[in-house]
Amino acid sequence: MDPCLRRGDVNWEVEARTSASYTLPAMKYLHTMIRVSDPDATVRFFELLGLKEVRRIDNEAGRFSLIFLAAPGDEEAQVELTHNWDEKGYGGGRNFGHLAYKVDDIYAVCQRLMDAGVTINRPPRDGMMAFVRSPDNISVEILQFEPAAPVQEPWKSMPNIGEW
Repeated sequence: MDPCLRRGDVNWEVEARTSASYTLPAMKYLHTMIRVSDPDATVRFFELLGLKEVRRIDNEAGRFSLIFLAAPGDEEAQVELTHNWDEKGYGGGRNFGHLAYKVDDIYAVCQRLMDAGVTINRPPRDGMMAFVRSPDNISVEILQFEPAAPVQEPWKSMPNIGEW
């Protein structure tokens, strides 16, 4: 790689991708953290999605708990639920876009969530994508593994509800 090129230079990325002598630094995805007000309700919600608790840390001195969840078979990609014990609720400004999971049967997952009282904010009308919200109003995207599931009722006719 040309030693005169610096990160940010127009040709740096092209040179970096094509240079045999350049290797990207090691990097590994760890987790996505979301702040939660009711950890028990939030864990139940994510268990309905199919995630399992893989680790929990309760820090008495810091007055917080960290709960790590992952999809079975994909334990390295985790969601970290952070519960600050003295917190009284989070507004939307403390949240972010959404979490996303691919599933084998989007209709079965959405039905399981509905049966448990979860609102399907954006139903899987296309057999491919749905959105729901956690008890702390975190948006969760549910995607069907390709190919899309055949379009079917009642999902095809269901309207959007609220924000997603």
